[in-house]
Amino acid sequence: MKKKKRKNNIRYSKLLILASLLLFCLMIGRVIQLGLSKEIDGVNLKELASKRTTRTDIEEAKRGTIYSVNGDALAQSVTSYTLIAYLDEKRTTNPNRPQHVVNKEETAEKLAPILGIEKEEILFYLNRENLYQTEFGIKGKGLSELEKAKIEELELPGLDFIESFKRYYPKGEFASYIIGYTKTDENNLIRGEMGIEKQYNEILKGEDGYTKYQKDLQGYKIANTPVITKEAVQGKDIYLTIDSNVQFFIEQALHNAAKSYGWEWFTLSIMDAKTGAILGSSSSPSFDPNIRNITNYLDLFSQSPYEPGSTMKTFTYMAAMENGVYDGNETYKSGVYVTTDGTEIGDWNREGWGYLTFDKGYAMSSNVGVINIINRHMSSIMLRQYFKKLGFGRKTGIELSNESKGNLEFKYETEIYNAGFGQGITTTPIQNLKALTSLTNDGILLKPYLVSKIVDSETGEVILENEREEIERVASTLTVQKMIQLMDDCVNGIGNTGSGYRIESGELIGKTGTAQIAKENGGGYLSGKEDIISSFAGIYPKSDPQIIIYASVSRPEGGSQKPISNAVKEIVQNISKYFGNSDTETPTAEIPTYELPSFINQKVENAKLILETNQIPTIVLGDGTKVIEQSPNPKEIITGSSPVYLITNSAIKTVTNVVSLSSKNAKDILQKLGLKVTIEGIGYVTEQSYPEGTPIIDGTEIILKCSPRYTTDG
Repeated sequence: MKKKKRKNNIRYSKLLILASLLLFCLMIGRVIQLGLSKEIDGVNLKELASKRTTRTDIEEAKRGTIYSVNGDALAQSVTSYTLIAYLDEKRTTNPNRPQHVVNKEETAEKLAPILGIEKEEILFYLNRENLYQTEFGIKGKGLSELEKAKIEELELPGLDFIESFKRYYPKGEFASYIIGYTKTDENNLIRGEMGIEKQYNEILKGEDGYTKYQKDLQGYKIANTPVITKEAVQGKDIYLTIDSNVQFFIEQALHNAAKSYGWEWFTLSIMDAKTGAILGSSSSPSFDPNIRNITNYLDLFSQSPYEPGSTMKTFTYMAAMENGVYDGNETYKSGVYVTTDGTEIGDWNREGWGYLTFDKGYAMSSNVGVINIINRHMSSIMLRQYFKKLGFGRKTGIELSNESKGNLEFKYETEIYNAGFGQGITTTPIQNLKALTSLTNDGILLKPYLVSKIVDSETGEVILENEREEIERVASTLTVQKMIQLMDDCVNGIGNTGSGYRIESGELIGKTGTAQIAKENGGGYLSGKEDIISSFAGIYPKSDPQIIIYASVSRPEGGSQKPISNAVKEIVQNISKYFGNSDTETPTAEIPTYELPSFINQKVENAKLILETNQIPTIVLGDGTKVIEQSPNPKEIITGSSPVYLITNSAIKTVTNVVSLSSKNAKDILQKLGLKVTIEGIGYVTEQSYPEGTPIIDGTEIILKCSPRYTTDG
């Protein structure tokens, strides 16, 4: 029996040895596998090791600033903070100086009124398990310096802040559809969502930098290990063509019109007639990008086409002229036209005015006149081709995302006639502004643009600069002259449809439009008095065009053109003064101009003599003998009534009086005197923080309060 038991023990021992050897071999094999394989069970071992031993500190790039052409900040990044709370008790090494949240109830109770959320919601974040730290949702992000200071004053243990940037729009609703807005995503990255912010997101955002190094178990850098550093590339600054003063005139006019009239929406835009630069654009209702109280996510300026109505007659008439088939003295019977299929198309006055010439038909905005021009002398191909030549039915390329190309589909007889007076087709305001540049540039079509320049925020280098760009000639000089005459008669002639836009000088010309609103089911048009879109396409001043205006209002109260005409006339009056024109009488003589030479480093008496000889008012600042700065700058064109400021090499510099000067001129003069200038408001200086004669000390900051000088009661 004993011998048998010994044999069993030997057998078990052998099995145990074999099992041990097998296990050892498996372990050796696993070690070899781990050493030679890049990935085990779907996990990249190198990346895992790197994450555990490598630390990366991110240097966040600052998003570029969006400026007006005047240099006013319209969108900028400001420092903000995200509140975090450390929950892990292991973070505290000294009980007398806790580094984690000790009393969650007290912490929640004191944070609630500052963050603007309920105590229970804060406790939800603080009571989350197995977390080293936590945040507090959207309410805990984007905190200001003031909110941060209030939280720090509580002296609650375990709270900390992550510093970052948030987007701020200093002027609120000001040109908000053009500027757009941003959102912060789940990775705390700012991303453009609309307007320039979206279109130029990659240029504005810059590129984050980082420092990467090896860390020990406590998270500290291991000595004598490599450090990889990449500096952040700051976002570029964008200067728009938007003129802060012109934009303010538009915003103010819409606000004033809203006091007397209601509407579904109202949009108004102004373009530089000689360059194609957009000087201002606004819509009502608007929104504040700081709070994003948006009711319509489509920008009427470029993204939401609508039927333009009779403003399109301008381009139908131009098509006839350019095809050599227009005779302004040719007559037709106004009132109602019956198509071959029996459809009746009428003038807005269906009784008509008897027989009219085509010239008079334009002034009276006669639909039947357009129909007769097309029926007698044109075809759908001629009309469509010319509309496309002007840029309708295609994108203009304006620097905004999701631009619409509109619709130029018309085929059958009634559709062709309707298209001739702006029904059944759709266009955008920017397309109309572009087409009108042909009338302010002797038949040359210009490309519209919204970005003046892009600048490197760190070096000041101009990366991109836009300027006037000619596309092609689309009209002869004779066509342009004839259309200017017809638009003049429309507004300034007696009893014509545009007479409500007449100003005293007679320098505003244009064409009105009224389009019926189509039924949602596509079965014709609504017939209510207010179921219309009223529009106006204008040029000012006719003698030397400086601006093009395009405005539309949907469902105006009472079906009136008054909301537009009041707004347009108010804007023109303000712009005429801002640009130095006269809005009260017709010019009788050309205003003399003078190109300023450089007076820098010249003797004061010599500079004064030259200016006085040319009858230019001169203001000398300081009692020095030599000119060291001048305003306006050399080579600028001024009129005889504009003063020139000569800054001398005086030992003592004093503040000069800039009240009543434009904010631009005042800022230029004071900066050349060595002052730091802060401007509050828009327009002309009404108040300055330091009186005339105050000695200037290095670093002195002067505050100028400004407001529009010229307003109307609407």
